[in-house]
Amino acid sequence: MSKINLNSTFKKISFDKDLQLSKSLLNSKINNSNILVIGGAGTIGSSYIKQILKYKPSKITVVDINENGLTELTRDLRSSNLLDYNPEYITYPVNLLSDTFDKIFNSETWQVVANFSAHKHVRSEKDKISIEALIKNNVFGAIKLLDLCTKLKPKYFFSVSTDKAANPVNIMGASKSLMERLIISKQNDFRVSTARFANVAFSNGSLLDGFVNRLNKNQPLSCPSDIKRFFVTPEQSGQICLLATFLGDSGNIFFPKLDFYEDQIYFKEIALDFLKQNALEPFEVKSEEEAKSFDIKSNSPRYPIYFFKTDTSGEKPFEEFYSDEENYNLDKYDSLGFILTEQESINFEDVINEFTEVFDSSTATKSDIISIIRKYIPNFDHYE
Repeated sequence: MSKINLNSTFKKISFDKDLQLSKSLLNSKINNSNILVIGGAGTIGSSYIKQILKYKPSKITVVDINENGLTELTRDLRSSNLLDYNPEYITYPVNLLSDTFDKIFNSETWQVVANFSAHKHVRSEKDKISIEALIKNNVFGAIKLLDLCTKLKPKYFFSVSTDKAANPVNIMGASKSLMERLIISKQNDFRVSTARFANVAFSNGSLLDGFVNRLNKNQPLSCPSDIKRFFVTPEQSGQICLLATFLGDSGNIFFPKLDFYEDQIYFKEIALDFLKQNALEPFEVKSEEEAKSFDIKSNSPRYPIYFFKTDTSGEKPFEEFYSDEENYNLDKYDSLGFILTEQESINFEDVINEFTEVFDSSTATKSDIISIIRKYIPNFDHYE
């Protein structure tokens, strides 16, 4: 299995001080509590579960459509000492949007509800059908969960967002920005919070995870040369979400205090470091065809890599956590900033009906969907 030293490459920030200062608070809120995690088999959700189990909840229920992912999560937790205190632990391979999920939710009283179910890739906006799936997961899923929580209120509700929700130029980011509005609209009904943060290095399905798969299959690497991103490790992603669930006030949007200029890393740099850390010599080729025709086994340790300028719709060359128009605080916590939000008013039924009308129309186009999003997210400047 190929590998990379995550700490040396990505560790630009530590959440240890805020975790230590919040230890008593976290223990008082989590210990002996009943917790529901949706989308818990993914990289961020599973990292969150590992963090929250340190404070010994009495029961944790994990829902995810990925049955294999839930199986591996269970094996992972059982192979560690996190379940040794013998909490109630159960997993369900169930879709958030299904009637079966309602039965799960309504069967308990939850102290914490945490949602990690999401379409997270910019490339999800291929066409009208793929966008429908994205909106139903990121927007309709949030609405359903918030409606359920309104009837059976948890003490803490958290749903993960993305840095792409700040000044969005792609539909995925705009859908998460709309999700934030939906969540904030409930901040006076029950405690809600969310977090925007960096790419999670080597998370499931990410470009960097693809690097590992390419090496394991003796396939060439390809990588955009003009894209840079913030990065955190999987463990740090769980720490951010844990802190964001319980710190601050209802309606806060948290983000890691990473420097816009100093802490973003080009994918090209990571790709080159990745090959070198695997004792390989990067060999830059001029096309995908040349890369695929390269005899990797015969030319070892030289390894083909193709760099290109991105042409993906909605792909920013950089990322940001907040806009100048947002009221943010960088002083209260050591490792986290947060956005102070005002009460939102948004009609959930209108949102569902407007999108559904477009989804069900045989003549509607991608631009019609974008128009609806702009109604709710006026600063959405879609980049095609």
